[in-house]
Amino acid sequence: MRTGTIYTETVIYSAPEAFTKDVPYQTAIVSLDGGGRVTGRILGDRVAIDDRVTEVAVAQSEASSNMTGVPFFRKA
Repeated sequence: MRTGTIYTETVIYSAPEAFTKDVPYQTAIVSLDGGGRVTGRILGDRVAIDDRVTEVAVAQSEASSNMTGVPFFRKA
């Protein structure tokens, strides 16, 4: 399980048609403890810059089995 710190975040209120049932939802760029950054969705409580998060799941894309999926993080 990956952990890291919120680098930046935003809440999506106007989403593409495929995600309208999820609105509003939060996305963030996470600076990983092991290095690098990844964009993911936030589950549960909203996060802010510098909050600690833990990866809880990776959702596989229905559009293509070749995609690595979207990581989901939760406030630590």
